[in-house]
Amino acid sequence: MAKIAPSILSADFSRLGEQVKRLGDKGIEILHIDVMDGRFVPNISFGMPIIKSIRPLTKQIFDVHLMIEEPSKYIEEFVKAGADIITIHFEAERHIDRAVKLIKSLGVKACIALNPATPISSLEYILEDLDMVLLMTVNPGFGGQKYIPYCSNKIKDLKEMINRTNKNILIEVDGGIDKTNIASAIECGADILVAGSAVFNNDAIEENIKTLNEAM
Repeated sequence: MAKIAPSILSADFSRLGEQVKRLGDKGIEILHIDVMDGRFVPNISFGMPIIKSIRPLTKQIFDVHLMIEEPSKYIEEFVKAGADIITIHFEAERHIDRAVKLIKSLGVKACIALNPATPISSLEYILEDLDMVLLMTVNPGFGGQKYIPYCSNKIKDLKEMINRTNKNILIEVDGGIDKTNIASAIECGADILVAGSAVFNNDAIEENIKTLNEAM
C-alpha cells in the first residue's frame, strides 16, 4: 500500500507542532523533512534544531532529505537530531558508497535521491545497499512546482531495475504530487508520495489528506 509523506516545508512554521500532531491523528506515518543549504539548491530551509524540536511530539518516521553539498559531513548530527531515514543526493556527494555505509552504520535507513535528469544507471553498483531511492519529479529547491511528465517513465524503469535485485527497496517520488497525478505515480511503481502544498494548502490538512487518499 502506497503512503503519503507530507513535506513540512509547506507547513505553517508558527504552528508546526500542532500541524505535525494533526498529521499523526490522520494516520500519517512518515514526515518528509527537506533540508536546504542555499548551495546545492537555490533556497535555504532549516536544520537540526527544527528536527530536534518536533522529535518529542511524534513517533512518525522522519524522512530527512538532505539537499545540501557534502552531506556526509552532517549525517551523524541529523541522526542524533532524530532522523529515521537519511536521503542524500547522488549529485551532491563525492563518495556515495562511503556515505551510504556511514548512514547504515548509524542504525538508520539509507536513501539516494536523483534529480530529474540524473539517470537511474547511476545507481547500478550501489542499489542493493539502499533501503529506498528518491526520484525528484521537479527540480529541487522550491515547493509548488509542476510534476515533470518524463519522470513517470523513470519511475517505471527504476521499478524494473529494483525487481531484478529481488530486494525490498522502496521508491519515493517528490515534486508536484497532487490529486491529479498521485494514482498514476503509484501505477508507475511509487511506494511513497511526498506531498507539500497538496497536504497543507489552506490549513485544510484533514480534508486534503482525505482527497489524496481517495485519489490513490
